[in-house]
Amino acid sequence: MSRYDAVLLDAFGTLIDIDRPYARLQASVRRHLGAGITLADAERAFRAEMSYYADHCHEGSDVQALAALHGRCAAVVLAELGIEADPAVAATLLIDAIAFRAYPDVAPLLAGLADAGVGVAVVSNWDCSLPEALAAAGIEVDHVVASGSSGWSKPDPALFRVALDTLGVAPGRALHVGDTEETDGVGARAAGIDVRIVDRGGAAAGADTISALTDLLDLL
Repeated sequence: MSRYDAVLLDAFGTLIDIDRPYARLQASVRRHLGAGITLADAERAFRAEMSYYADHCHEGSDVQALAALHGRCAAVVLAELGIEADPAVAATLLIDAIAFRAYPDVAPLLAGLADAGVGVAVVSNWDCSLPEALAAAGIEVDHVVASGSSGWSKPDPALFRVALDTLGVAPGRALHVGDTEETDGVGARAAGIDVRIVDRGGAAAGADTISALTDLLDLL
């Protein structure tokens, strides 16, 4: 019998990343606006957008609200670049810059969890489009709990409790894995859930740190 009945997984930084966003944004600005920007300019603008999105992703609760959120995110990019453009073109710049990809250790982890009969849910601060983002990266899971859809954001333990209720699993029988102690670790522990923080770069160390998602399979 497995030690855990369910594993909860964060999305960005844990399961998926963005493929070359700065270069993509630089190319998109050149293609749609005929303007040249440096890679450093693109990085600064994209990082500003990511910061804004992280603070406001819970506002993307439905299709209409998500479109408005995307518009504000695109406006952040243009402001950082000092460029004026039609809102529709601005949104296209951001769409072109974002292409999700799964980390290499995701597929073997999900296969191992399925073989062990362990339930899986993605629990993330994200807008209502999280299932589509995961699918775009080739990740298929049955249960997705996003802050934009649930009304709760990490580190609030309520977001984790939504996932537990969805899976029908007690907190002591679940493990959460994320890449940030301040949101993933604090929130999951407050909900009574065991935690592992994935650090693929090896910058962190500790009993609750793993270097690859597949390390979780040894904990089952």
